Amino acid sequence: MFDVRLFKSGAKGPKLFLRFGLLPLMIGLLAGWFLPVAATGPAKPVRILTIDSSINPAVADYLVRHIEKAEKEQAPAVVIQLDTPGGLDSSMRAIVQALLNAKVPVIVYVAPSGARAASAGVMLVLAADVAAMAPGTNIGAASPVNIGGKDIGKTMARKVEKDMTAYVRSLAEKRGRNPEWAASAVTKSESISAEKALELKVIDLIAKDLSELLEKIDGRAVTTGIQEKVVKTKGAAVEHMPEGWRYRILRTISDPNIAYLLMMLGMMGIFFELANPGVIFPGVIGAIALILSFFALQTLPVNYAGILLIILAIIFFIAELKITSHGLLGIGGVVSLILGSILLFRTDEAQIGVAWTVMIPAVLTVSAFFLVVGSLAMKAFRLKPVTGDRGIIGEFGRVQDPIRPSQPGKVFVHGEIWNACSEETLDGGEIVEVTGIDHLLLKVKRKTG
Repeated sequence: MFDVRLFKSGAKGPKLFLRFGLLPLMIGLLAGWFLPVAATGPAKPVRILTIDSSINPAVADYLVRHIEKAEKEQAPAVVIQLDTPGGLDSSMRAIVQALLNAKVPVIVYVAPSGARAASAGVMLVLAADVAAMAPGTNIGAASPVNIGGKDIGKTMARKVEKDMTAYVRSLAEKRGRNPEWAASAVTKSESISAEKALELKVIDLIAKDLSELLEKIDGRAVTTGIQEKVVKTKGAAVEHMPEGWRYRILRTISDPNIAYLLMMLGMMGIFFELANPGVIFPGVIGAIALILSFFALQTLPVNYAGILLIILAIIFFIAELKITSHGLLGIGGVVSLILGSILLFRTDEAQIGVAWTVMIPAVLTVSAFFLVVGSLAMKAFRLKPVTGDRGIIGEFGRVQDPIRPSQPGKVFVHGEIWNACSEETLDGGEIVEVTGIDHLLLKVKRKTG
């Protein structure tokens, strides 16, 4: 029970109590109330990345950059929603390396229903800290193919397969998944459903949607690139990280049809600029299109025989303009262009190739362009000059003042009166032909016939 006398005016006790007792107590209570909130702050969202195309350098750059960004921001986890037919080995390995060394938990989720993780996609699933699939999805068919377009022979093919088998086994063993099935996906192109993948311990869980996935992985212990971590995603907000215009452009031009059209447009633009120097615009557009097509081609399984046939077609078209072949070189160019377009991409994987609805109009347009524009350019090149000093040579005129071998006279040519000289005597009124010009002095001779 408090003594009222302690609070009488002038008493030193209350002052000391307020100064050294109550005031620190209040500060401590306030600190205990606010500091936990300040320390934890708002929960950081889970980053959601999406792959719904083939694995290429643009996709690899997109994933690696966003994983690094999530590490710097200390995101609780990164979810890669995957639907891919496969892709380039080099791009796949860059992504796998990023997954294995990530400082944040990375979950690869094959979704939505109907999606697949084929070929290179299998490696991404096996390399994830947590591998998940949605019902109605499948995984497998990871046999390597030669993207160079050449027959590498059985010995080299066997080496590539053994290398990929060892690689996929190491990924499965590191993440505690089924190495035997992983190897069969490479050697036998095995493909299985989500339910079978869970049964064979290829994946860790099945989730029908993103919300269920985040609930199921909450509290799961994973080993990231630096240490073991516990995934904390239950009730966490999600933030979808779109590709952005740069990645969309790179991914769009990696479509075989668009890459093919860009290459055709680039060749036509460069040829038109060379045939008509100084036009500039076609050359600029052609150079840009050609560079973009080169980028796209290095992201696709290119058959170099196809490229050589297309180049050969252009050579045939140009030769047709200068050599009298009665159309044989032109026909050869069209045939070479068609064959090159068909063989430009390998179709061993993911049905990569140029659609016929794109190829036929493109071949007809390019063939007509080279033959028509090229012939017009050659005709213009062969035309006699009509302006300048060379334009007056070959013209006919009339002698105004007599011309002697030792004495120049005057002639009326091309609507103008010129000083002229000749090796023969020419009288006034005679018709002469201009044979040359020396500065402003014409050289003429009597017209014959």
